[in-house]
Amino acid sequence: MVLHFHSVSDENRGRFSRHMDDVCRLTNPLSADHRQPLTPGKRYSVITIDDGFQSANENGIPELLKRKIPVTVFISPDLIGTTPKWATFDGDQLENEQIVSVEDMKKWPDDLVTIGSHTLTHPWLPSSSEGEARAELKGSRDKLKQLLNKDADLFSFPYGASNENLIQMCREAGYRRVFTNSPKLAFSDPEEFVTGRLKVEPTDWPIEFRLKLLGAYRWMPAVSAWKRKFFPMPATSSSTRTQ
Repeated sequence: MVLHFHSVSDENRGRFSRHMDDVCRLTNPLSADHRQPLTPGKRYSVITIDDGFQSANENGIPELLKRKIPVTVFISPDLIGTTPKWATFDGDQLENEQIVSVEDMKKWPDDLVTIGSHTLTHPWLPSSSEGEARAELKGSRDKLKQLLNKDADLFSFPYGASNENLIQMCREAGYRRVFTNSPKLAFSDPEEFVTGRLKVEPTDWPIEFRLKLLGAYRWMPAVSAWKRKFFPMPATSSSTRTQ
């Protein structure tokens, strides 16, 4: 299973730490760019963090490094160092979250922390024009490479919002793997291009987190489809993304 976090507050660092103990105890942690066949009969996990908030940098990444758990952090480079105000629709409380600086990212060890692309400005991509979407996809990768002097060829969709056209644009932009929010088992094909993930929180109950880690929440796509049908995300533009 590929899991993704957003923030890890001071008060929830202990819970996050215990979740990571479960990751090490119950699974073999892998990097998000893993491309080797998996050994049958073993359980594997991948930890990812979207947005690169300071709380995750200060409370989450140190716990991962302590346990030598690889992590991929997906960054929107035009928002580096800012406190974004994008819309949320799943209970996230992000109004006081600041995104890390370039200097912060350069301190992360390359052997355990991979930096991936998360578009330039975190839009709802399905509502973007083709030109806007291509600019967000290619521009993010190019800017991260310029800032960090290394490629960012992994990509996660903001809000998990994707479709076949956007996935094809990601191929054309040169990404090696893209991540959605569909909680299916990952890496059945070592060369797979589209990989699903499951959202987790430091506040998840211990049994809830363990069930997610072991793949018991793969029924969630049906719920997500129902949610999108009855509570669609409103179209966003440059003038509304920060509201």
